[in-house]
Amino acid sequence: MRIRRRYLEPFIAPVLPRKMVFIGGPRQVGKTTLALSLVGKGADERHPAYFNWDDPRAAARVRRLELPPGEPLIVLDEIHKYARWRNLVKGIYDTEKSRRRIVVTGSARLDYYRKGGDSLANRYRYFRLHPFSVCELAASPTKSDVDSLLRFGGFPEPFLLHDEREHRIWQRDRIARVVRGDLRDLEQVREISLVEQLVDLLPARVGSPLSIQSLREDLEVDHKTVERWITILENLYLCFRISPFGAPKVRAVKKERKLYLWDWSMTPEGGARFENLVASQLLKYCHWMEDTEGHAMELRFLRDTDKREVDFVVLRDRKPLFAVECKSGERGVSPAIRYFAERTSIPRFFQVHLGDRHYETGAAMVLPFRTFCRELRLP
Repeated sequence: MRIRRRYLEPFIAPVLPRKMVFIGGPRQVGKTTLALSLVGKGADERHPAYFNWDDPRAAARVRRLELPPGEPLIVLDEIHKYARWRNLVKGIYDTEKSRRRIVVTGSARLDYYRKGGDSLANRYRYFRLHPFSVCELAASPTKSDVDSLLRFGGFPEPFLLHDEREHRIWQRDRIARVVRGDLRDLEQVREISLVEQLVDLLPARVGSPLSIQSLREDLEVDHKTVERWITILENLYLCFRISPFGAPKVRAVKKERKLYLWDWSMTPEGGARFENLVASQLLKYCHWMEDTEGHAMELRFLRDTDKREVDFVVLRDRKPLFAVECKSGERGVSPAIRYFAERTSIPRFFQVHLGDRHYETGAAMVLPFRTFCRELRLP
């Protein structure tokens, strides 16, 4: 299978004449490939317009402002690892903006790592690149497309290879590079082995309310340390958490959060992995709407003190758009959907599954996950 272009490319190109473009996202999600596609057809990492901060020679040229003449667009990759990167990028932009377009990519949250004193406000737009999703693979995705995403994840290399052995090796190497490379470069963390142990513990926690207390006991560290480490892993695009959605007529939980992984193929097979896939698709939709349309988007879940739960609620500009419940099998509508449909202002409920049945009840629409993505035109 060949992906002709990533879903963000049509939205990035019109911005470049006016502002810098920052592209963030997890390591090996395809940021460099996307950026080089903007340089020109066939451009690769040997192109003179490409500068990777992990290459000492390229980093030295950028610091000395030795930029290639005649290149209308340059790519600065992983430059956020430099302590004063924002001032450096600001200087390049202010002196070169009439002659060049600038793309900055990074495998960490570029809006979080604001090292340097001067602001880049109004000089850039930030786009977040996500793994492949069913509608990015095909206009009319098949059950086989969903099965492949569940099996190999949505990161380009393992998905396109479709090889179990290569997938395992890629997965191991990626985690090592994030924890032993990116974490070391960006954060003051000495207990790297304990962070690796934390990463090993997280897949079994996917989809359930995350207990920091339980992780603290397993790792034998204090509560604040575990919370800090998870926040760091979120900033490195390894995992993400969602908060509960409250409603006036529901005794909703308020403090619990649920955790998911950017690489859902790390999650144990079955219902938890499918739920993680759906969470990732909805987060991709939220980020896409924020980055391209400017709406304030939120992904939450709905759970009350009696443990009734609907997996996800999507909000736009603080108002609920729809809710989604995940079922790996073709079952009847969840009683929790009926309960919350009567007591909340959520206008639409969906129950998605991996089968083929598609029908509607008074409380919800039940449909295959691939159909749900296509009908809502998710990216």
